[in-house]
Amino acid sequence: QVQLVESGGGEVQAGDSLRLSCVASGLTFRIHGMGWFRQAPGNERELVARITSGGGIRNYADFVKGRFTISRDNDQNTVYLQMNSLKPEDTAVYYCAAGLSGWKYWGQGTQVSVST
Repeated sequence: QVQLVESGGGEVQAGDSLRLSCVASGLTFRIHGMGWFRQAPGNERELVARITSGGGIRNYADFVKGRFTISRDNDQNTVYLQMNSLKPEDTAVYYCAAGLSGWKYWGQGTQVSVST
């Protein structure tokens, strides 16, 4: 059974940093692309960042470029999202996802709340 478990969310103030982690089990992690998505109330889920299986290619949504960094540790079956200079509009539930072609597996999400 595949499981993706996110952690690291919380309540912070604008300008603060958080690092999200997502630990995967039940799949061959090193061959899967990984991604971070977010969904704010009333909004659709949107891609934040993604990273290829070997970590060589990373893509970011325009609204996080220069502030967020995605990385992965294939020995620890973990993908990270370092979030710096957080803004109130970053408030959302953040989900990690895994897939070979398309996003097949999803975590339950972790809440990030940024206040002014």
